[in-house]
This record gives sequence, structure tokens and C-alpha cells, in this order.
Amino acid sequence: MLLTPEQFSILATKDDLRDLEERLDEKMDKKIDKVLTAIDGIAHKHQKFEIESAANVGAHDRFEKKFTKADKRVEILEKKFGVSRTAA
Repeated sequence: MLLTPEQFSILATKDDLRDLEERLDEKMDKKIDKVLTAIDGIAHKHQKFEIESAANVGAHDRFEKKFTKADKRVEILEKKFGVSRTAA
């Protein structure tokens, strides 16, 4: 099968394919960098959230202990004075 001059002129050479491969590699590198940067940002936010969550749990536990102690004191006083709690 013979090629016409138009067909022959659109054939890719090895150099053309190497150039294409290099351009595609550069584009993919840029895209991958963007994705990894986004993932880093999400991971950082998640890490901060975990730290804040742990701090909130600790604070909640401390307040729970204080309220439990205060509730026991109120119960003792109610029994001592003969009063009971009323729903607000």
C-alpha cells in the first residue's frame, strides 16, 4: 500500500511521539501536584479537627464530673431541707 503525500505528512515520527510524551508527563505532573496539594490541605484540616475533638472530649468529661458532684450536693441539701426538684 502506497501513501499519498498528505498521508505521509501526517505520520508521527519517534521524535514527535517523544515530544508528546514529555508534554503529557508535564501536564500530568502539574495535575498530580494539584491533587496532592488538595489532599495535604484536607489532611491538615482533619488533623486539626481530631486535636480539637480530643480537647472537647476532655473538657466535656471535666464538666461532667463537676456537674455530677454538684448534683450530688444538691440531692444532699434537698434531703436535708425536705425539698424536691420541680421541672422548669
